[in-house]
Amino acid sequence: MPGKKAEGKDSESGGESDSSKAPPPTQINKIKYSGPPHIKKERRQSSSRFNITQNRELVKLPQLKEATQGEREELFIQKIRQCGVLFDFVSDPLSDLKWKEVKRAALQEMVEFVTQNRAVLTEPVYPEVVHMFSVNLFRTLPPTNSPSGAEFDPEEDEPTLEAAWPHLQLVYEFFLRCLESSDFQPSLAKKYIDQRFVLELLALFDSEDPRERDFLKTTLHRIYGKFLGLRAYIRKQINNIFYNFIYETERHNGVAELLEILGSIINGFALPLKEEHKIFLLKVLLPLHKVRSLSVYHPQLAYCVVQFLEKDPSLTEPVIMSLLRYWPKVHSPKEVMFLNELEEILDVIEPAEFQKVMVPLFNQLTKCVSSPHFQVAERALYYWNNEYIMSLISDNAATILPIMFPALYRNSKNHWNKTIHGLIYNALKLFMEMNQKLFDECTQQYKAERMKEKERLKQRLDAWNKVETIARANPDVDQVAKMLDNVSLLNSGLPDADMDFDDEATTQEPKTNGANNAGNNINLATVNIQEAKKNLDKPLLRRKSDLPTDILTQKSLETYQRADEYLTTPGSDAQNEA
Repeated sequence: MPGKKAEGKDSESGGESDSSKAPPPTQINKIKYSGPPHIKKERRQSSSRFNITQNRELVKLPQLKEATQGEREELFIQKIRQCGVLFDFVSDPLSDLKWKEVKRAALQEMVEFVTQNRAVLTEPVYPEVVHMFSVNLFRTLPPTNSPSGAEFDPEEDEPTLEAAWPHLQLVYEFFLRCLESSDFQPSLAKKYIDQRFVLELLALFDSEDPRERDFLKTTLHRIYGKFLGLRAYIRKQINNIFYNFIYETERHNGVAELLEILGSIINGFALPLKEEHKIFLLKVLLPLHKVRSLSVYHPQLAYCVVQFLEKDPSLTEPVIMSLLRYWPKVHSPKEVMFLNELEEILDVIEPAEFQKVMVPLFNQLTKCVSSPHFQVAERALYYWNNEYIMSLISDNAATILPIMFPALYRNSKNHWNKTIHGLIYNALKLFMEMNQKLFDECTQQYKAERMKEKERLKQRLDAWNKVETIARANPDVDQVAKMLDNVSLLNSGLPDADMDFDDEATTQEPKTNGANNAGNNINLATVNIQEAKKNLDKPLLRRKSDLPTDILTQKSLETYQRADEYLTTPGSDAQNEA
């Protein structure tokens, strides 16, 4: 697997065309429901606060393709202005149907016009396009609370879709086609696409509608690529959104999309990294791990972190130490996410950096292996299936094996899940093959520690026995005994669940001087190992309830087509400016 790490290092130059090096796209439809459709009785109104235009009677204008060359620009501008008229899609959806269709047809025609023709974005068109986009899109978003007063949960709740989407989608598409046109001139557009425009655009990322956030993501990505003067401002404002999300509200719908944009931006950072970018990693990206809704954006966050470490391996130690500091204590699905991300980091780690963090890292892994939640233990033990991680462990076995051995040995007998037994025997076998002598020493040391523990337990029971003997010598012992209902003061004498000192358990130890016996134990667990490997592709998150779902919402999300499946790294100018 060292080759795997090197492969990541060489990928920096050609990232645009390979989707495997692009940030993972945000999921549009998070709720999957295969049962019969249920209609929610209580639905939140998807009424963004539009200022409905008073005069909405639109006149159908001639087709652009039928206009002469001299008339085309003026007709194009008239159609753009016509599309600045806003309609009511909520309180009276059936009103103004004729004029709504006129606007929809005009928008569709302009999308095709910009896509298929050259030299149509003349200087007078720019302010009209930006104004039309602003009038249609920049608005106050609806509140996120449901009618029952419960807060919107992005992991479980069905999103409220924007009622005006039939028009909004075409407005987004038209503006995106303008940005992507070969005629587009940033020098002319920068008068209108300024910092205030970007701020309004970023505010829309809190929309509940995932289709709108997807268009916003692509639009902001294009603006970042075209307008070099706005890049630092865009990064700063995204930072501010994250600070507000982490330390104040812990609620924002567009974190995954913003991280996806940042993932493509980080790909283009020039080396050596600026101090500003390192601060962004340590002060913004890493604290995002402690928010409750981590699962909504974790794939994009992990991608950003790994990109930083591929750029600058010296950041590995502070990153891993921060992850260990934020490690979940009582939330098992979150622990699984941390283990996934940690393996991605270990796939690109330098051996010298690994040595700096291996002691605290494997101290945490011992806790994960010992976790009563079998998915956490299972995910931690899958590390032993990673060749590159095993090569790092092999090079530092003298430090790592003494840390891991007690947890592996103890849980090989005491863990309730048989799949975990198989994975642990597999790990012990690999350690045994790695360094037989060290394995023998760890086994003997473990036995000695367990005998000391048994002796301490015996001394404790003897001390309680002496106390009871002294108590029984008291003249009032009969009266006290009646009061206590003859309850013995002695402990039951049974060892703890973790204490396995009986002769039968001792005979089942993996004996290093009898490798055949250990091999038999491992062979007995082969079936369990195979069964565990089948679970590698299964999702390791908590099972969600099958909530009532609105069939129209599901259909809308399933039929939505992305503008871009993957975000590419901004062009070479990004590396000069970044």
